[in-house]
Amino acid sequence: MLDSFSQLAFPVQALIATLFTWALTSLGACVVFFMRQPNRNVMDAMLGLAGGVMVAAAFWSLLSPSIDMSASLGMNPWLTALIGFMGGGVLLFLGDRLFTRFSERRALLRREDSGRKAGFKRCAMLVFSITLHNIPEGMAIGVAFGSLAYGLDGSTAAGAWMLALGIGLQNLPEGMAVSVPLRREGYSRGQSFFYGQLSGVVEPIAAVLGALLVLKVRTCLPFLLAFAAGAMIYVVVEELIPESQTNENKDWMALFTLVGFSVMMVMDVALG
Repeated sequence: MLDSFSQLAFPVQALIATLFTWALTSLGACVVFFMRQPNRNVMDAMLGLAGGVMVAAAFWSLLSPSIDMSASLGMNPWLTALIGFMGGGVLLFLGDRLFTRFSERRALLRREDSGRKAGFKRCAMLVFSITLHNIPEGMAIGVAFGSLAYGLDGSTAAGAWMLALGIGLQNLPEGMAVSVPLRREGYSRGQSFFYGQLSGVVEPIAAVLGALLVLKVRTCLPFLLAFAAGAMIYVVVEELIPESQTNENKDWMALFTLVGFSVMMVMDVALG
C-alpha cells in the first residue's frame, strides 16, 4: 500500500496529506457538539483559551518559521517578517474600520442589533484570520511534497509526512478556537462546527498549489507566514482577549489564556 501511495503524483500526495489536516481541524471543531447550553463563564474561558492558542501559533507556527525560511533563502529575515507581520495586522485594521463605517451608515439600529453586529464582526475576523493562517501552512506541506520531485536539499518523504502530522495535530485546538467563539455568539452547534471546519478547507487547496508551484511559492512563503501571524495577533488583541474579560472573573479568564498558549506552545515545539 505504501509503495502504491509513493507512486502517486506529488500534488496528489500533498492533497491526501492535507485532507488529513483538514479532518483534524474538523475534529477540533466537534467540541461544540459535546457542550451543554452555553454558560457565560465557560464561553469566556474558551475565548481566552482560543486567544492563547492563536498567540502561540502566531509565533511558533508562523513568525519563527518565516524568519528561519527567510534566512535559508538568502532574504533579509527581520525585514521580511516585519513587512509581512505589519501587512497582516494593517489589513485586519482596515477591514475593521471599513466594517464599522459600513454599519454606521446604515439605518439607526436598536441596541440589541448593534450587539449582534459586533458579534458578527468579531466572528468574521476570527474565521478570516484562522483561514488566512491555514493558507501558508497548506502551502508549506505542498512545497515539502513538491520538493521531492526536484530533489531539493533536505527534502524527504518522511519529513513531508512529519510536517503534515505536526500541522494536523496543531489544527485540533485551532478548530476549537473557531467553533467555540461562534457558539458563544449564539450560532447553533451545526453552524459553529461548519464554520470551524471550513477554516481548514483552504489547506488542501493551498497544498496542491504549493506542490505545483514549489519553486515560486517557496520564495513567497516567509512573507505569507508573517502576514498570517500579524492578522492573528490583531484579532486576539482587538477582539478575543478584551471580550473574554467582560465578566467578573477576569483573573480566571487570563489564566485560561495562559493555558491555551501553553498547550499550543508545547504542541508546536514538541512536534517541530
